[in-house]
Amino acid sequence: QVQLVESGGGLVQPGGSLSLSCAASGSILSIPAMGWYRQAPGKQRELVAHITRGGSTYYPESVKGRFTISNDNAKNTVALQMNSLKSEDTAVYYCSAENVRVTTTPFLRNYWGQGTQVTVSA
Repeated sequence: QVQLVESGGGLVQPGGSLSLSCAASGSILSIPAMGWYRQAPGKQRELVAHITRGGSTYYPESVKGRFTISNDNAKNTVALQMNSLKSEDTAVYYCSAENVRVTTTPFLRNYWGQGTQVTVSA
């Protein structure tokens, strides 16, 4: 099995910065892509950043220019640097690992972390 553990959430004032980290562990052979999603109360979970093993990134317009995703393939980790935070960025942030190949089965699977709360408030 694969476990994703996030860290780095918390309370920050509008305009501030916060960094999230996520580490994947388990019987991992490869992780082709990882991402960060968020879910605010009463809203659907949405993608905020995506990165492939090769380093290609994607951001929706809502966070482009403010958020930066990075990865370390050797350590199976992904990070999200969030700058110029706004109140509308308040949500639970989830790390994801996509199409993960593990040693125990030939089938690929997606995995999720448990989520970390980010609150942007004065």
